[in-house]
Amino acid sequence: MLLEADWFTEASDEQGLGFSLKVKEKLHDERSDFQRIEIYATETFGHLMVIDGFVMLTQRDNFLYHEMMTHPALLSHGQVRDVAIIGGGDCGSLREVCRHPGVQSATQIEIDERVTRLAEDYFPELCSANDDPRATLLFDDGIAWMKNRADASLDLIIVDSTDPIGPAEGLFNKAFYQQCFRALRAGGLLVQQSESPLLHGKLIGDMHAAMQSAGFPVTRLLCFPQPVYPSGWWSATLAQRSEGPLAVPEDCPLDTLYYTPAIHAGALNVPPFLQKALDQAGAR
Repeated sequence: MLLEADWFTEASDEQGLGFSLKVKEKLHDERSDFQRIEIYATETFGHLMVIDGFVMLTQRDNFLYHEMMTHPALLSHGQVRDVAIIGGGDCGSLREVCRHPGVQSATQIEIDERVTRLAEDYFPELCSANDDPRATLLFDDGIAWMKNRADASLDLIIVDSTDPIGPAEGLFNKAFYQQCFRALRAGGLLVQQSESPLLHGKLIGDMHAAMQSAGFPVTRLLCFPQPVYPSGWWSATLAQRSEGPLAVPEDCPLDTLYYTPAIHAGALNVPPFLQKALDQAGAR
């Protein structure tokens, strides 16, 4: 919402906090079949996409999220061929996935086509892989798509979704994780954005417990900064289809802005208060 003529503010009464960006103008405002989508030009963060009043991404800092949602899993696995991205309508995660030459297919399943079309208009740098011959853009229900996916047909599933409300709510439960487990090959990985470590410890613990009850023997938390999201600190949860330690690469073959093997290793270290939340949820 705009509290003043030249500021966009996302406020949370529940958390007692807010985040503001100074804006130059509103570029777009529409209500799709699923949600309200707004695009702003900001003073210092480039273009801003807002969905149902919540910040989705900006041009200035989205690389933090997109690199950490993709490269740790792809480089740890080492032999990813087939990837599914559930959500990810801004196409930033698809772009990062397609930077890996070993990937043979990358299918993005986004329920709201308007998110992708607006990203192509206002965030074209994120959509550079949309025409990659390995990439497929589907505009469908990701939960239904996963139910119909063949057994052991994927190496990596990336759940690049909005918060666990509205269209994304069904992506945060045991039933969905069971379908992901079934669709992954041995050694496969599931990665899902898992909100703020500071604000959403219970949700993170519940996610890990649900993934493990769905069959994933090992789950890990990756933490990273994200200035435009609540608290400025975000996370991804990584679930392994098979037992064993998660390899951290010695080097990165890509030209990245944030990700490095050292950051990868550090991001896997869980502070005591988060470990407590995992323990309370019954996660291993």
